[in-house]
Amino acid sequence: MNKVLIVAPHFPPSNLAAVHRTRLFSKHLPDFGWEPVVVTVHHDYYEDALDWDLVELVPEDLRVERVGALPTEPFRLVGNIAVRGFLPLLRRVLKITDQESIDFLYLPIPPHFAALLGRIVHAVRDVPYGIDYIDPWVQPPWHPDERLFNKHWVARQLARVLEPIAVRHASLITGVAEGYFEGVLERNPHLQEKAVTAAMPYGGEPDDHRAVSSLDAEPYLFQNDDDTLHFVYAGALLPKAMDPLYQVFRSIAEHRTRFEDVCFHFIGTGTSPDDPEGYKVRPVAEEYGLWDSVVHEHPPRIPYLDALVHQEEADAVFILGSTEPHYTPSKVYQGVLAEKPIFAVLHQASTACDVVQETNAGRVLRFDGSSGLDTIGRAFADEMSTFRTFASEFEPTQVDRSTFEEYSARNVTKTLSEALDAAQEQSV
Repeated sequence: MNKVLIVAPHFPPSNLAAVHRTRLFSKHLPDFGWEPVVVTVHHDYYEDALDWDLVELVPEDLRVERVGALPTEPFRLVGNIAVRGFLPLLRRVLKITDQESIDFLYLPIPPHFAALLGRIVHAVRDVPYGIDYIDPWVQPPWHPDERLFNKHWVARQLARVLEPIAVRHASLITGVAEGYFEGVLERNPHLQEKAVTAAMPYGGEPDDHRAVSSLDAEPYLFQNDDDTLHFVYAGALLPKAMDPLYQVFRSIAEHRTRFEDVCFHFIGTGTSPDDPEGYKVRPVAEEYGLWDSVVHEHPPRIPYLDALVHQEEADAVFILGSTEPHYTPSKVYQGVLAEKPIFAVLHQASTACDVVQETNAGRVLRFDGSSGLDTIGRAFADEMSTFRTFASEFEPTQVDRSTFEEYSARNVTKTLSEALDAAQEQSV
């Protein structure tokens, strides 16, 4: 069996969304001829809240190598885990490559600085490497507070300098969707001939939802014990999802009487993962007079399995996309497997539109980027009426599971294994 080192500075019990990418790949790669070894930073050095239930979803036989990092106490010089753990991660990877036969080095990002490990290890040990874009590295200006030499400006400048160094000799470039790495290929045209590329969504994992029942967990943010139509949106709310959110709330406010029996629960959407007062949705809801009646928000992130519990408690799953065409929300796959009807507002180019519609799991209101946002404001209330009919007749058995299999975590990992095979062969 081929052996692949996956360098993931965050890994369970970290509750960050990106850890699921490595967790699910590691679970299914052995089925396709690749033995994964995860190299990560020890959880003692994480700053985010830990989720020990998530550890139970990691395969028992998975080899996980944990290293130290620069602490953040009593003095916090830098927070980025890839920076704090860079040298320990590098030392451990080099040690493993010296002692064992390693066929490939795979680096999911963010944290983006970890991608530089691939270039270094390739230079000193000649191990082929690939980078997986969970999020783009080089970002266009978007932050309203961005000014010369502030944090956001510096991060963008560093990305433009460091990304070409990191990808220079990459044999494999992957991403959640093609849009996540298209810019990489344009900025580094040599990769178009040299590197294997593959687009792989997060994918859904049925075992995660089966684990919910074994926990016997109860929802604690709301109870679905009335005639209200409860929607759950669980997960981060990206900056470029704020304009669509404004349009949704504007439509609700303009047709308020049609939403008297509707409640949207936003969970984990705050400005930071652990700040109970970091409201992001609430100010918009208050502006339109919807707070605490139609809209509720729990800003901090809750444990992954708890989020699944609340999805299953709800009547429906709400998904809000971004004005970025490539954005593919992983919560789409969770929604399908929760066996709840999905109401999604998505950029028309998002692959998530196909997932919802091809599986007959819900309804999608499509919009065309920044220029087509008015579509949401005009159509949301009418689409909600259509969705009500769909939801009232919804049965889990109507979801096309054979079609959804294309989007399963196992099938997504198969795509990765084929890309690894091709990249390894090309590197020989």
